[in-house]
Amino acid sequence: MDKNIKILLIDDEIDFVEPVQMWLKAKNYDVISATSGEKGIELVKGENPNIILLDLRMPVMDGVETLKRIREFNKDVPVIVISAYVNDPRAGEVTKYGVSGVFYKDKKFEDVLPLLESALRTHKKLK
Repeated sequence: MDKNIKILLIDDEIDFVEPVQMWLKAKNYDVISATSGEKGIELVKGENPNIILLDLRMPVMDGVETLKRIREFNKDVPVIVISAYVNDPRAGEVTKYGVSGVFYKDKKFEDVLPLLESALRTHKKLK
């Protein structure tokens, strides 16, 4: 992929964010991150990312509420939900706001790449 693809990673766990950010940058993506839903929403407005990786479980504002608020002003940006819990009921709840897929933290991070590329390809075709 090329540097023109900007990924926004929204996750409150810095121990997850930092290695993922480095890994994606090594794959030549432009990566920005937020450790809260509120900050993530600000970055969606200010940075206009091509795709969002969004954690479901965060304090204060969870991923469902964050995505609901993002969809109020941006209906199109592809979102891949990140969850540590395979049976998280919020994963079902968040799908009504339009997600491109779900990535589980127990998987190897390389497994998100096909999901990411597929979501970006689909999104480009829609434009």
